[in-house]
Amino acid sequence: MKTNTSYQSLQLICVCIALLPFTTTLAGERRPNIIVLLSDDLGWKDIGCYDGPVKTPTLDQLASGGMRFTNFYSGAAVCSPSRAVLLTGRTNVRASIYSWINDDDQRSHLPKAEVTIAEVLQRGGYATAHFGKWHLGLPSNKFPDKPTPADHGFDYWFATGNNAQPSHHNPRNFIRNGKPVGMLEGYACDLVVDEAVSWLENRSDDDRPFLVNIWFHEPHAPLAAPEGLVRQYGEQSDPAAVYSATIANTDQAINRLVEKLHEIDEPENTLIIYSSDNGSYRADRVGKLRGTKGSNFEGGIRVPGIFYWPGHILAGMVEDEPAGLVDLLPTICGITGIDPPPVHLDGADLSQLLVRELIGNSSPRQTEWFERTQPLFWYLPLSGPAVAIRDGRFNMVAYRDGRLPKDYEALVEIKNRIEALLREKGIFDEETRGSTLDKQLFEGFRDSEAERLRGQFIRLNQFHESWIPGLKQTQFTRFELYDLRTDPAQKTNIAIREPLIYAKMKSQLLKISKSASDEAFDWSSDNPAPSREPTTLVHRFSSDYRSPFDAFAYMNRIPIEVEALEDQAGLASRIESRLANQEGRVQIKLPPTMKRDAFEGFKLAAGIGTGSESCFTCHQLPALGHVHRDQPVPTLRNRTYTRQQLSKSLDSEAHKVISLDEPTADRIFAFLQTLSDVPAAKFRPLILNATVLDTTGDIK
Repeated sequence: MKTNTSYQSLQLICVCIALLPFTTTLAGERRPNIIVLLSDDLGWKDIGCYDGPVKTPTLDQLASGGMRFTNFYSGAAVCSPSRAVLLTGRTNVRASIYSWINDDDQRSHLPKAEVTIAEVLQRGGYATAHFGKWHLGLPSNKFPDKPTPADHGFDYWFATGNNAQPSHHNPRNFIRNGKPVGMLEGYACDLVVDEAVSWLENRSDDDRPFLVNIWFHEPHAPLAAPEGLVRQYGEQSDPAAVYSATIANTDQAINRLVEKLHEIDEPENTLIIYSSDNGSYRADRVGKLRGTKGSNFEGGIRVPGIFYWPGHILAGMVEDEPAGLVDLLPTICGITGIDPPPVHLDGADLSQLLVRELIGNSSPRQTEWFERTQPLFWYLPLSGPAVAIRDGRFNMVAYRDGRLPKDYEALVEIKNRIEALLREKGIFDEETRGSTLDKQLFEGFRDSEAERLRGQFIRLNQFHESWIPGLKQTQFTRFELYDLRTDPAQKTNIAIREPLIYAKMKSQLLKISKSASDEAFDWSSDNPAPSREPTTLVHRFSSDYRSPFDAFAYMNRIPIEVEALEDQAGLASRIESRLANQEGRVQIKLPPTMKRDAFEGFKLAAGIGTGSESCFTCHQLPALGHVHRDQPVPTLRNRTYTRQQLSKSLDSEAHKVISLDEPTADRIFAFLQTLSDVPAAKFRPLILNATVLDTTGDIK
């Protein structure tokens, strides 16, 4: 429907939307405990239930008792970026993580502005804890102000900044809630599970659901495992045998964790998710896939994906739908009924895919309806190819135009020095152990001189933050298209054969990569991480025209002035009352000059069609923002606010007249956590079904 009538003349006043907090879930009234288990450098074909050589009875049982994905993906092809994707549901570059993080000489870290799964669940009433590898930035001597897991929503944490050192055995670099704990006896997988079990036991009087994040160090090098397990796979001198034994050892540790979880709560009350941060660095553990860790080909990013939730996820389900770590945040929000943060999420909610209805007594309901709003996406500047997307059965990769400004000559020189040193000492074959020197650079050397040179090689080869301005202008070339259903090994580029699919996916790839790069921080600048104002979910019609009729705009706004004789407590009560008055309903107040028929006409126009069928492809709606002294007035209707962000909001120019003390601000912040935002998808039907209050006081 199109019309010549200008809807600017409607002059609608602000529409204030809010809903009561969502307390029900897919599982019913009780929100489940969430356990996220993540291995490090474990390949798609490592564990038993994925036809791998390692005996993993615990993981096999979780898979057979739940859902196993055959096309599951890491967040990125290396550590830090993948972990950022897991926690935020946003591609790593969008979350400002370009590569793996070296805390000693990089400013990079997961920005505080990013909202993590832990923060979302913490605000939803969950207890939260992280155990194991972190690798998203920790304070260092050079950069002491980096955030810790506590700043990202974890009540308790026991972690290492990067790998377990000197190896998985007797590590000495664990930190507990900010304090180093010194050398510990045992293997890393056992230590993190022991700590998690202790935390679970010591919270026996806490009836809150919990999020337990356990990120194992195994099988990332440097490797170590019990000799008895190693012997099951080969000799101690065989790196493949030690590698396998670290995975088997982790499986045994997971078994102890699962037993404890079932001891403290019914199995149907706990969702367990298992995956890996990226593909294996061993080519023999990625099946017939192309590429290994660090590559955006399938071998570098395809990993196991297991979801176990008895009574909710049907046992023995095998799912071919492509999914990945990027989906965890929106999926957990879908399962718990907690609103996701109001930012662009690159992942999709898999909850309806996981929790299926039964037809009759056996068959699960089909899920052909599941559709992503954007393809799965990977961007790793150091990788070749640098970027990849997957849309259904098709995959596209592209390469960066031009080389990164590395010191390639120095890298070759150091590698040659390592080889010469090992051969001179007569230990080359012993150190490479049947592999190649290039592969051994991933695993490390026993010889201290060779290991020192390897450290120099890694530092030269790592990401340099000075490259970021150039990367933001990256152009891509060599676009290759693959049909993963018929060609999972990515041997045949079908770009010429499928020009329409090629054009569509190239456009998608360029659009997503630009969007992500535009959002990313530049860590090389003087102000690398400016505060990101969260996008509010209080919707208003917007255009260049501002309606003078915004009498209800105050409903979600912080008062600009203090009333006569009003103290801090009174001011806080007034703010809370304004917020609470809109809970649970949508109400529109018509201005005196607007006839009800005009509003009904607007509803008719808004309710008919989308895109070219909608009146509002041609006509603009009035903007209804509230402005004071040329300054926008911040809204409080955003539950993703941290306490610090609230303070900054209260410090705006529009609020110089008033001053809230800390206890009052604390009170408002606590109240804010009880409110609930409205997702954009629900906005239109709420408006169309809204109660309308006209100026006579009539409610119809």
